[in-house]
Amino acid sequence: MTLTLASLDERALAYDRMARALDHLGDTWRDWPDLASVAAAMNLSPSHFQREFTRWAGVSPKQFQAALAHGAAGDLLRDGASVLDAALETGLSGPGRLHDLFIAHEGLTPGEAKAGGAGAGLILGKAPTPFGLGAWLIGPRGLVALGFIDEGAPQRTGFEHQGVGEAQAFADLAGRYPGADIRRDDAEAARFARRVFESGEPMPVALYGTPFRRQVWRALLEIPVGTTQTYGQLANVSGNPKAARAVGAAVGANPISWFIPCHRALAADGRLHNYHWGVARKRAMLTYERAHAA
Repeated sequence: MTLTLASLDERALAYDRMARALDHLGDTWRDWPDLASVAAAMNLSPSHFQREFTRWAGVSPKQFQAALAHGAAGDLLRDGASVLDAALETGLSGPGRLHDLFIAHEGLTPGEAKAGGAGAGLILGKAPTPFGLGAWLIGPRGLVALGFIDEGAPQRTGFEHQGVGEAQAFADLAGRYPGADIRRDDAEAARFARRVFESGEPMPVALYGTPFRRQVWRALLEIPVGTTQTYGQLANVSGNPKAARAVGAAVGANPISWFIPCHRALAADGRLHNYHWGVARKRAMLTYERAHAA
């Protein structure tokens, strides 16, 4: 039987509950809780939870538990981490192809790339993603930036793990390109989101930034789906073995979340922290990738 994923709007609306479900399964998988108990923790009936989780994640709750168990032993031996951290942070390699990028065909001249978007005409809008509502910044050459909106989040100046509201997310993206001509168009953002997440078309991107940062962002794309690397490992891959701190700053400045997978980059201690759009979202992204790769 072929699995049919929920629509993009449905997956976006389900994200908050599914992120809680991933946390719960990640905390309890060693006890192999049955479907009824997991569903009860989510305040859903077993059939509703089974259907919603499977349509969001592409695998059943039981398959997801098995993926965590399968990877845990090898992760522990290799990294010396806790079972939960190793299972959620390291992941399994596999053929799962979640997305594709034409990263080698940015379509920008070196001068345009370094200009930081000065003079560019960009579209800013909100549209759904599997990880909640997205803030999209799109240019004529491709996707320029993607962030995330947590509806109902308090007005705030920081990004500490509580999520940000629409105004903060838009200001964050627009503030990275102060010289650009930016207009609001939610309908265009929605068309772009569906093109990417529902049709599976390869997506052009327009990476504005210094050559060093773009080199690091390309190195992020080399991390296999469902796995992670430290900033030090990324520094080696990007040809800057003594620049782990600068590489970490470049990772943090990555404008295109999820597609340029900065969620796969970890500090030297291997913990999940310092993700711009929230640790819960980073955990959800890694576990989603892990399940598909397995």
